[in-house]
Amino acid sequence: MKRYTSLLFLAFVLVLGTVVGVTFLSGYADRTPAASERTVTVYTTMPPEQASLLASEYEKTKKVGVRFVPMTGDELTARLKKEGAEPKADMVLADSSVMRKGAAMGAFVPYFSEETDSVADSLKDEEGAWTGVWYDPVVFCVNSDYMRTLPRIPETWAEFAAYPDMRVGMTDFLAADAASNLYFTLLTVYGEPEVFQWLSAIHPKVVQYVKFLSTPVRMAGMGEVDAAVAVQSETLRYLSDGYPLRIVYPMDGTAYMLTGAGLLHDGRPSAEAFLEWLLSDEAHLALQRENVFFVPANPGTLAYKQMAGKNVVLFDAAPAFTAEERSALLDRWLQNVRFK
Repeated sequence: MKRYTSLLFLAFVLVLGTVVGVTFLSGYADRTPAASERTVTVYTTMPPEQASLLASEYEKTKKVGVRFVPMTGDELTARLKKEGAEPKADMVLADSSVMRKGAAMGAFVPYFSEETDSVADSLKDEEGAWTGVWYDPVVFCVNSDYMRTLPRIPETWAEFAAYPDMRVGMTDFLAADAASNLYFTLLTVYGEPEVFQWLSAIHPKVVQYVKFLSTPVRMAGMGEVDAAVAVQSETLRYLSDGYPLRIVYPMDGTAYMLTGAGLLHDGRPSAEAFLEWLLSDEAHLALQRENVFFVPANPGTLAYKQMAGKNVVLFDAAPAFTAEERSALLDRWLQNVRFK
């Protein structure tokens, strides 16, 4: 009888062990990161090729996929408004004008960390809704040979506009966001009469109002113009390719395009980790390997410390014109300057 009792006890222990094991494994499976936690979905206004290289680098180094959904600023703003409290993405990486609109409608979950705390207050939302990750200032891009002929280098917007006999290249204000942002920022800081005076003085010297941000830089590098009003990232790209160019930073301040990141869901570790990565050296090195040169918003990075233009004076005022006001201001530039 004792023999059977022992066998029954052993069978009971085996059954109990099986039940406990299955229960434990089931609970462990529940704690295994779901597919959604191994992939970050990001709404973005970045060019697809730049978004692609960031996604590729992050997946290669962190083993987490990033699915970017590119769209225009207006499309992204409309998407955030439509999806409301049930967003279909984890985060947004977009121009600061879009981030401000998203924050105003309560789209983002506040997020704070040691890295976001390092970013200057002027480059992030004061309530933590979004944080700037990099920016691209507007500079005077001057042909090196031409610069050697100058008795004095123009260092302010007024000096640049007044400098005689200088062939200028610049992007049409209607052709690119960075160009129109410069126009609206100057109007915000200096007012319409003074800015229109400058633009009227520059206009006769403009060889061509071009469509792309890179074209004025190429023209300056090829000696087709003496100087260009350009974004720094394109100027650095051509400099890295050996073009004879010099960067002059406006001493009175300049406009810039700021890219920010914000979370759409609370407590998603994968999205939080990706935001932190965007503030790191790894992200900027990935961009720079492909000749994309933005100024890091995080001053603690090595990329920031080595980046030209980190001490550039940035205008504090962000343009706050409505869509109707922007359209009217562009029309006035066309009528009073470009086609006058």
